[in-house]
Amino acid sequence: MKKEKNAGLITFALSWVGKKNKKALDKAAKNCAKAEEATLRGILEYAKGSQWGKAHNFETILAAKNADELFSLWQKNVPVQDYEDLRPFIERHKNGEENVLFPGKPMMYATTSGTTKEPKWIPITNEYYQNIFSKMSKLWLYTFIMHRPKTFWGKCVSIVGKSIEGYAPDGTVCGSVSGVTQRDCPEFIKGLYSAPSEVFAIKDYTARYYALMRSGIEQNVSLLVTANPSTIIELQKNVDQFLDDYIDDIEKGTLSAKMNIEPENRAALEARYKPNPKRAAELRELKAKYGRLLPKHYWPNLQTATTWHCGNTRIYRDKYKDYFPEHTLDQEFGYFASECRAGLVMNGADDTVLFPHNHYFEFVAEEEMESQSPKFLQLHQLQKGRRYVVYITTYGGLYRYNMNDLVECTGIYKTIPTIQFIQKINGIVSMTGEKLSERQFIDAIAESEKESGKKLQFFVGFADVEESLYHYYLEFQDKSVSKEFCADFAKMVDQKLKSENVEYAAKRDSFRVKEPVGHLLVENSFEKFKEIMIKNGARDGQFKMNLLMQDEKRRSIFNGLVQE
Repeated sequence: MKKEKNAGLITFALSWVGKKNKKALDKAAKNCAKAEEATLRGILEYAKGSQWGKAHNFETILAAKNADELFSLWQKNVPVQDYEDLRPFIERHKNGEENVLFPGKPMMYATTSGTTKEPKWIPITNEYYQNIFSKMSKLWLYTFIMHRPKTFWGKCVSIVGKSIEGYAPDGTVCGSVSGVTQRDCPEFIKGLYSAPSEVFAIKDYTARYYALMRSGIEQNVSLLVTANPSTIIELQKNVDQFLDDYIDDIEKGTLSAKMNIEPENRAALEARYKPNPKRAAELRELKAKYGRLLPKHYWPNLQTATTWHCGNTRIYRDKYKDYFPEHTLDQEFGYFASECRAGLVMNGADDTVLFPHNHYFEFVAEEEMESQSPKFLQLHQLQKGRRYVVYITTYGGLYRYNMNDLVECTGIYKTIPTIQFIQKINGIVSMTGEKLSERQFIDAIAESEKESGKKLQFFVGFADVEESLYHYYLEFQDKSVSKEFCADFAKMVDQKLKSENVEYAAKRDSFRVKEPVGHLLVENSFEKFKEIMIKNGARDGQFKMNLLMQDEKRRSIFNGLVQE
C-alpha cells in the first residue's frame, strides 16, 4: 500500500509539472510562425551584447518591424555555420573568456564527435539548461504518463552518459547532459532509478552492463530509457551470459568479483545491496520455465520503453521486437542530439513535434542540398512528405547551425509540423550514433598506410547495419599483400578511428559497433566498379562516389570484386 501511495505521489508531481509545460507547447502550437518569431527575437535579445551578437548586428536585426523583415535581416547578417566555423569562439570560452558567443560562460560542455579528429564541445548555457532542456525533460516524462499512467509505479532502468568526462582549460566540466540531469534531479526522482550514477562511471562496458542489469533484474522495473536500441541488444546479451552470476549476487547481496569495476564505484554499488533470496528463487524458477529469460519474463510490469525508432534503428528494433510484454509502449525517443533537444513525441507514435517556443529552426529542401544559394524555409513552411536539411539556432550559442541531418515532414500537431529523422548527410555515416565522417575514414587510412608501410591503390568503406559493422574494401599497390595482412590493416584503421572519433570509440567499446572486416580487392577494382556502374546507367562524365557510405547495392558490386 505504501509503494502504491508513493507511486501515486510521484505520478501526481510529474503530471503537475508536465501539464504546465504542455500548456506552453499548446500555446505555441496555436500559431507556429508567431512562436518562431518570438523565439528568434528572444535569442537575439539574450545574445545581443556578446561579441558574436555585436559582430553580426543582432541589435539591427531586432529592429525589424515584422516577421518577414526579421527573417530577411537574419539571413543577411548571419551566415550558415558548422562546428568548425564556431570552434575558435568556443575555444575562447573554454579558455575562460566570457561574453563571446553568449553572455557569460557555459555551465558545461557536451562532447560529441565532429567531422575532424578533434571532438565537438557543445556549450550548454544556464539559459538553455534551466529554461529549455530541463522543462522539456519534465514534459518528456509526462508524455509517458499520458499513454501509460503506471509508468512510474516501478523502477527505471535509464542508460545515460557520464556526468563528468573531463574539464575545459578553465575548469568548466564536460560530460553528458543526460548524465548531469540524472545526477542533479530531485531526491524523489533519484529513488526511481534502479542503479546509482556510479554505474555509468565504470569504464569496462561488460562490467558496466553487468552492474546495470544485476541491479535492474532484481527489481520491479516499469520504465526502460535508452536512446540507442542497440544498447537493448547488448544488455540482453549480458543477461544471456551472466544470468547465473546475477542470481548468485542477488541471493547473497554481492557484486561479482569477476567484474572489472573501479574500487570507488564498486563500494558505492555494494553499499546498496542486501541479500535477496526470494528474488533469486523467483529468477531460478523463471529460468527453469522459460530457459532464456527476456524482459517480458523478468520485468512483466514494464509499462514504457523509449528509444530511437527512426533512421537505421529499425534493424536493431527488429531484433528485440519480442522482448517486451504485450502491454509495453515502445515509444520513439524523439529528435535529440548533443546540440539541441529539438522536440518531443506527443502522440505515442514516431513523430517528433518540434518546439518553436524553445529553438529557432530553418530548413533547406532535399533537392536544394547541393545548391550554391539554397532557399531557406521556416518551420511553418514545411510540407508533409517532403525531406529537408535542418539548421538550428539556440540559447546555447549555435546560430544557423547545420545539423547535417535529413528529416522528413510527417504531419502536423495543431500548427506545428512533425518530423522523423532519416539519416546523416554530407559524408557522415551513423548506424547507431557513431557519426563517422568520410574525412575521419580517409585520415585513418592514411595513418595506417604510414604505420604499415603499405600504400593503397583504392579503398572504400561501407556500413553494414544488419551486422552493425563496417566493411573495408582495400586494393594495395603491392599485389603480394595477403588476406591476413588486409584483415590486420582493417584492425589498424579501426584503432585510428577510435582515437579520432569519441562516439565511434564509445560504440566500439560498448559492442554496439563490431570489429570491421577487411576485404582484399582484385587489381584495377575501381575501374571495374565504374565500368559496371556505367553499364547500369551512370553517366561517365558525372560519375563520382563517396569513400564511406551506407549503400547495399554498391557494396554488393564490390563483393564481386573481392579476391577469391
